[in-house]
Amino acid sequence: MIMNTQQTAKHVLMVLTSHSELGDTGEKTGFWVEEFAAPYYALTDAGINVTLASPAGGQPPIDPKSELEDFQTEATKRYDADADVQALMAKTSVLAEVNAADFDGVFYPGGHGPLWDLTDNTDSIALIESFLKANKPVAAVCHATAAFLNVKDAEGEFVVKGKAVTGFTNSEEDAVQLTDIVPFLLEDELIKRGGDYQKVADWNAFAVQDGLLISGQNPQSSELAAAKLLAALATV
Repeated sequence: MIMNTQQTAKHVLMVLTSHSELGDTGEKTGFWVEEFAAPYYALTDAGINVTLASPAGGQPPIDPKSELEDFQTEATKRYDADADVQALMAKTSVLAEVNAADFDGVFYPGGHGPLWDLTDNTDSIALIESFLKANKPVAAVCHATAAFLNVKDAEGEFVVKGKAVTGFTNSEEDAVQLTDIVPFLLEDELIKRGGDYQKVADWNAFAVQDGLLISGQNPQSSELAAAKLLAALATV
């Protein structure tokens, strides 16, 4: 009898924003390319299957600022040259049609968009609650940690309560001059819900894991958050 010793590849869902309007400024927002590209390639290079989803499905909006020269990295350049992944991005699944049971973990890239469409999104909240109930890791970076804000546990408590979490800091928001534009300040809201909010100096890489919750502070933290998710997937 021949034994098949090859392990089945793990499958991760990446959830991107569908929101493109930066408040009432007339400017555009969306997802931050680095925060998608670095984790995507970290996961797929490790043999992880990745499926993309967004609230509206189809092509998620890209934050135009994330395409500026100052914010280009090896991962963003790889994405810009990767027609296959761009084709996948153009046809993301509709979030409401996604089943957590089909995946081993989830990753939320940031950009300012998630503050508007992934904070109170009932499909996203139910999805994260399903992952946590099944003891599967949930990761987010930068503004996408907002997706954790209204997720609750079986006892009805906010899942961030008493948990080490991070996300875009108030001072980083101030530095990009959007404090008065965003619907809320992520650092404040995580703290209001009882989160053990942690941070390092602005624009430095920092990610933290507490149980199944993994979060990164800013765009510089996307690879760190992905590395923690990869390590967590090994135990699923």
